[in-house]
Amino acid sequence: MSLVTKKVLAAALLAATALSSTAASAETLFGALAKAYQLNSTLNSERAGARVTDESVPIAKSGWRPTITGSGTIDYTSSERTLGTARLTTGSFGVQIDQMLFDGFQTRNNVRAAEAQVRASFESLRNQVQNTLFDAASAYMDVIRDRQIAVLTEQNLQFLTEQARAARSRFEVGEGTRTDVAQADASRAAAVAQVAAARAQAEASEATYRQVVGDEPGRLQAGQPLARMLPGSLDQAIAIAAGDHPAIVATEYLVDAAAFSVKSNEGALLPQVSASAGVQRSYQNTEGLPGVSTTNDGTFNSATVGATLTIPIYTGGRTSALVRQSKESLGQARIQVDVSRDQVRQAVVSAWTQYVAARESVSANRAQVEAQELALNGVIEERNVGQRTTLDVLDAQADVITAQINLVSAERDVVVASYAIISAIGALSAERLGLAVAEYRPQEHYDAVKNKWGGLKTPDGR
Repeated sequence: MSLVTKKVLAAALLAATALSSTAASAETLFGALAKAYQLNSTLNSERAGARVTDESVPIAKSGWRPTITGSGTIDYTSSERTLGTARLTTGSFGVQIDQMLFDGFQTRNNVRAAEAQVRASFESLRNQVQNTLFDAASAYMDVIRDRQIAVLTEQNLQFLTEQARAARSRFEVGEGTRTDVAQADASRAAAVAQVAAARAQAEASEATYRQVVGDEPGRLQAGQPLARMLPGSLDQAIAIAAGDHPAIVATEYLVDAAAFSVKSNEGALLPQVSASAGVQRSYQNTEGLPGVSTTNDGTFNSATVGATLTIPIYTGGRTSALVRQSKESLGQARIQVDVSRDQVRQAVVSAWTQYVAARESVSANRAQVEAQELALNGVIEERNVGQRTTLDVLDAQADVITAQINLVSAERDVVVASYAIISAIGALSAERLGLAVAEYRPQEHYDAVKNKWGGLKTPDGR
């Protein structure tokens, strides 16, 4: 049995032993996705942003509701006269109610625009969930890949260290040359640098995992592609994405919001009617000068009811500019829908082709690894009988490590590309993946605040 074959079997035995002893505690890909769904700070920030947008609806609805204000005043006047000092005390307090009766349909259109923005925020949040889950899957597979590459480079270093030792031993007994020793030492030095780079990359991938998932990566089980969720063809994937991708749906809702904003600004050119009612109590007290009449002293009550008609004639061009500006915003929003469609289609095609290429690459690289390992074993045997040189062995080993790294990368690419396809068609969600999490439902917060007339506490009690 060759040295390479022994090392491969030993590594396989070690990996199997470690897997059997830690299978219960090893992290799964779906487990990491569940953590990211709950702990990812970017996703939680997007959820908070959606809750902020929810409040725009009750803000807009306030235009339909009355405003009630209270007022109070008190004045004290002291004046010096020939006959003495006069003091006058007056005060009043009252309540005023104002109600807009007609504002050119501005409030109605503002409410509809706010509702469209809320729906757009829901879709943006759904898109952020997709991005977060995809980033978590990528980070998970990157850690697995880079850890495997680090192990492969360390095994390569051990192999080259042994080759350098053997080359030096052969040189000492006169069976090799100084060139063989130098070549073996050079390959080993390059392997040392390769190990350092692989370890650094693995640590960087672990840091990215921590950022996306919200937890440190422990032992990670191998990930599997989402083959069962993939569409039957590229054309089917494109069709699904065009109709359901949240990035497209969000921009369509923003078009609706922009259209209602145009109507709202146009409503500022229409007449407005408002009503008001109020009650007031006044108080007056005069004291000081003898003989001064105090007939008007005492408490007085009054009530007023009225209506106001406002007809805008000219506003300095501001209203007209706002209408034109909102129309341009509407045009931009419609163009953005086309931009989103083009971006989504490109993402679907790119992910699909990468998935197909990665699957073929796995098969090809697996066959290449087997062939390169057989070739390396043959070259070592031939070198031992003097038919090959140390350089031939080093070249064969370089081909083996390259093929192994390519295989590990291709296996990672298959899994990540499958998640990319599901994300590109708009179907990557906690519900469809069956993640063991309490699903966040933005509609619940919106329903809790959309019709509120008052209150300072948020629905969660803050």
